[in-house]
Amino acid sequence: MSLARVQNFSISLDGFGTGEGQSHDKHFGHAGDRLHEWMFATRWWRGPDEPGGSGGVDDVFAQQFGSGVGAEIMGAGKFGHPGWHEDPEWKGAWGPNPPFHTPVFVLTHHSRPSIEMEGGTTFHFVDAPPAEALETARKAAGGQDVRIGGGPTVVRDFLAARLIDHAHIVVVPILLGRGVRLWDGLEGIENDYRVETTSSPSGVTHVTFTRRR
Repeated sequence: MSLARVQNFSISLDGFGTGEGQSHDKHFGHAGDRLHEWMFATRWWRGPDEPGGSGGVDDVFAQQFGSGVGAEIMGAGKFGHPGWHEDPEWKGAWGPNPPFHTPVFVLTHHSRPSIEMEGGTTFHFVDAPPAEALETARKAAGGQDVRIGGGPTVVRDFLAARLIDHAHIVVVPILLGRGVRLWDGLEGIENDYRVETTSSPSGVTHVTFTRRR
């Protein structure tokens, strides 16, 4: 069976996966880009058309984002700002060619027709609990893995339901103080996983959780 994976998911030292005050122009609220600067500096992020970029441990982890992934599940908060469902023209914050290149299932109570984007991404809007959404995504993934893309509420819900097989969490050395936390209500979750940490010269720590069989 395909795996349910979290990949390249960044949180602050105090556990916040997004800041407070999300809006159309501030996708991560007051956190801005600070949670993801480690990734923006990698060779993988810059791609072949932009010279430079880190080729170290951050790049190695970042490259695993799309490897073997056939579908993604994300929450309404990742897809759009508060009130996005009232804007029929809103198609996400990633432009006409989003970086997913797979079917993406957006968990929301506000259904709308699917949106086909460039590069193989199609957004489907579903109102379903985690297990049901994962079953749907697995069918669309064609035997490949399903990435649980966030935000923190969605990742937390899938962890709480014991549906995550592998998680790559990046701890960024900043304190946000407010926003949406990842770990609330997940006391003892580490007992279900083999946990490994890798420190990077950039200052971030890559923490991987692999389910114990």
